[in-house]
Amino acid sequence: MNGTILNYEITGTGTPIVFIHPPLLTLQTFAYQKEQLSNQFQIITFDIRGHGASSSSDRTLSYALIAQDIIQLLDYLGIEKVFLCGYSTGGALVLEALLTFPKRFLGGIVVCGMSEMTDSYNISRLWLAAQMASSRIFMKLLRRVITFGNADKDKTYLNLYESSLSDAADDVKSYYEQSLTYTCTRHLRRIQHPILLIYGQMNRSFHRYANLLHTELPHSSLYFIKGAKHQIPIKNSSKMNDLIRLWVNSLEDIQTQRVLLDLAIAKKLNPDMYGEEIQGSQLSLH
Repeated sequence: MNGTILNYEITGTGTPIVFIHPPLLTLQTFAYQKEQLSNQFQIITFDIRGHGASSSSDRTLSYALIAQDIIQLLDYLGIEKVFLCGYSTGGALVLEALLTFPKRFLGGIVVCGMSEMTDSYNISRLWLAAQMASSRIFMKLLRRVITFGNADKDKTYLNLYESSLSDAADDVKSYYEQSLTYTCTRHLRRIQHPILLIYGQMNRSFHRYANLLHTELPHSSLYFIKGAKHQIPIKNSSKMNDLIRLWVNSLEDIQTQRVLLDLAIAKKLNPDMYGEEIQGSQLSLH
């Protein structure tokens, strides 16, 4: 990593899953995934360059560079293949990594992610965040807003906030700027991996991205979590983690049609209510 030191944590044993956080947050974003999934999976979390306890980048931070870091981390750990899970802008990084290093991944999990940002509301939010990262005063405000918005309780907020205190402004800004300009939409059909798409039913500005990915990715399963907004890894962790567990297990069945496997997952999670919510392989989870 050319002098940059990445901070990482590994918990549990079993099939490995690497988790990718969005700008300004850190590996603390996935504390509930470590807690709830490590009895079945090897959970690998890391701080992106210039975030958390990872050192600042010696090069301009880019999606391509982060994807390379993931591969170097896997090489260092001696792990050949993993599932890759990205939250928010981390979802775009999942797609970038699958396109660039397809042989290193078992599949992808995209949580409230996108292949490109196209709606004016979220574009303006990303642009504003990038500008705020350039100011020490506004960076402090941005940190409080982002960590508070993702927290489910005081302890979580403190963990998120304190772990982000050492975030490097230049790397945070670059990460936001990459998220504004990145696109891989025209290449999505090249991704032959199984993909799990998880979105919040109340996160309506991201529904366009959910439906686009589900349409363009050849092997995807799309789930909407009822009542959930954008901050699913923390605020809807149980549903997210149950979905991951059931979906990964379902991949062992290569005989049954994917839509039937998705229906079976919905039935296990919501035996009384799943029927009325299903349209094709798009499932709303209560």
